[in-house]
Amino acid sequence: MKKISYFALVFCTLFLSCNSNEDCCLPNPSEANLIIKFKFDATQERLNNVGESAVIPAGNAAQSPNFARMSANYIEFASSANTLLGNGEIVYNGAETTQGGETAIDFQSAQFAGNDEVFLTIPISEVASGTYNWVRVSLAYQEGSINILQNGNDITGTLASFVGYNNYITNFDINGSTFNINENKLQGFWAFEALGFTTQGQAPAGATTVPNPLFDSSPVPQGSCVVTGQFANAFTITGEELQDVEVTLSFSVNNSFEWTEINADGKYEPAIGEQPVDMGLRGLIPLVSN
Repeated sequence: MKKISYFALVFCTLFLSCNSNEDCCLPNPSEANLIIKFKFDATQERLNNVGESAVIPAGNAAQSPNFARMSANYIEFASSANTLLGNGEIVYNGAETTQGGETAIDFQSAQFAGNDEVFLTIPISEVASGTYNWVRVSLAYQEGSINILQNGNDITGTLASFVGYNNYITNFDINGSTFNINENKLQGFWAFEALGFTTQGQAPAGATTVPNPLFDSSPVPQGSCVVTGQFANAFTITGEELQDVEVTLSFSVNNSFEWTEINADGKYEPAIGEQPVDMGLRGLIPLVSN
């Protein structure tokens, strides 16, 4: 009985002492995170390299792919229009390798996200406090379905496009078809599969559109695929956030797959020699919610 009374007394003492300080017996709240998601929007404005509205050039045609997934290699927040690339707050830097010779994105180590899916989650404490007006995203890979005309039949195929500055690829799979590469591929390398038929190619150097509204004040290197977008309202991180903060990177896929026309019917016909010339995304709008 004495032992029971003793333990009961200890329990009551602890219970009462907790009641005198409401927080002492509660678990610490989980750390707030910065969550970055992807969105692919076919209705978003179609922009050119300097962030101006763009039309499809004469002699070309285009369509809006239905992207299944995408990968980025670099994400940076910038405080002003004069913040040079690399001088902002870098929140993500993907794996790179020299296995293929020159430094390249390591495709085999890439991470991916689909539409409205999370690409990155990091503790918000790892992001420097400050006010950010711009975001820069270096895109690496896109995969989605496109429509083609083959022998008079409309069919759907899958396009994989490597839009990163340089990409070391061992192999990749599209719908069960394996492409063995084992070397570096520059921006614009693509592969296609439809009904078991496969092909691959390389878009012309410098042909991939990379919208940068800060073209004059904060340029990006040719072939880098660093797309730049502005927050509608300044995005502020105080360092005292108690809840997760979501930033959705809304990419314009509005007629982002463009090819040269041989038969001017607005349909992509690879069998007659129509070639992809531009697979770059057509704009970026960052959206904040919490």
